[in-house]
Amino acid sequence: MLVEALPYIRRFRDAVVVVKYGGNALAGSEATPLASFAQDVVLLHSVGVKPVVVHGGGPQIGDLLRRLGKEPEFRDGLRVTDADTLEVARMVLVGKVNRDIVSAINVHGPLAVGLSGEDAKLISAAAHSGGLGFVGTVIGVDPTILLRLLAEGLIPVVATIGSDSSGQAYNINADTVAGALAEALGAEKLVFLTDVEGLRADPADPASLVRQVTADQLTQMVESGAAAGGMVPKAHACVRAVQAGVRRAHVLDGRVPHALLLELFTDGGVGTMVVP
Repeated sequence: MLVEALPYIRRFRDAVVVVKYGGNALAGSEATPLASFAQDVVLLHSVGVKPVVVHGGGPQIGDLLRRLGKEPEFRDGLRVTDADTLEVARMVLVGKVNRDIVSAINVHGPLAVGLSGEDAKLISAAAHSGGLGFVGTVIGVDPTILLRLLAEGLIPVVATIGSDSSGQAYNINADTVAGALAEALGAEKLVFLTDVEGLRADPADPASLVRQVTADQLTQMVESGAAAGGMVPKAHACVRAVQAGVRRAHVLDGRVPHALLLELFTDGGVGTMVVP
């Protein structure tokens, strides 16, 4: 594997790779898979890649809401977010999940810095349509803080809370944020780590994994229903990113040990690659 990885290591040196670590991947794991993910991120950093981690936390938000006696409500796959739910989302994403990932990476050295889209006006947001409360949509990205951290040899870890011009916070879909950050940074790659092995031609058949797909073909998969549920925002983010100049987007199973390294540094990969 190391011999096979060498040309990829050379190719991706100094390249920005945005990695979205999904809440579902986190929910299905304890310390060991998170530690494995942290090792992968540190190894990327060590060979000259510039990783930016974006994380979700939907299952963790839902768990805390239930413990507080509040049943989560969804419309069209998006969480209805009133003021209390927003407070819980900020607590979980910024105060728990973000800190867990930062701590796991920093076991290997003083590398990771946690922040949210509210910091340095990284993510400008507005209310999503449809009466969802404080669910946001990305209207702008100022990558200055990320570029500064990357220039200092640090690994940004981003929680997906954004804010509008008045300072009102919004909870934003992490897949959408990852795609927007990849575009703004001119990333080489956008990688989604989730709890399935990639995109399937038949959603019910794990054997129908699609190894490579174009942006147009992926759009057709969404329209036909082959990509459905939580895969839809990932698909939209992949399509938009590669059409905006991100060279490749990937969807893979974050529960597989070292899936990130296997996808980036081997000929075969382990998930789905999206090309323009």
